[in-house]
Amino acid sequence: MRVILAFAAVAVMALTAPALAQQSANPQQERMKACSTQAGTQHLTGDARKTFMSSCLAGKTSGSGSTTGNSQQQLMKSCNAQAGTQHLAGDARKAFMSTCLKGQ
Repeated sequence: MRVILAFAAVAVMALTAPALAQQSANPQQERMKACSTQAGTQHLTGDARKTFMSSCLAGKTSGSGSTTGNSQQQLMKSCNAQAGTQHLAGDARKAFMSTCLKGQ
């Protein structure tokens, strides 16, 4: 009886171990974590954070802080500063940020 229980326990562990390993190694989760950390480091909130996260998760910016991500970060900071200087809020800010981030 003990042998059967031990065998059953080993079988359950063998079947669940690969599933647990996959959960910890999901690349999308890794990217989400890196992008979220970077957005937090930049103190992005609201629409600026949403825009950044969308770009970062799509691979348009780097969650690891490479030069590709830095140019996008600089553009985001610049546009955000300009919107703040102009005291833009709501839809006017959204429209300005969209245009600014597109480089128009």
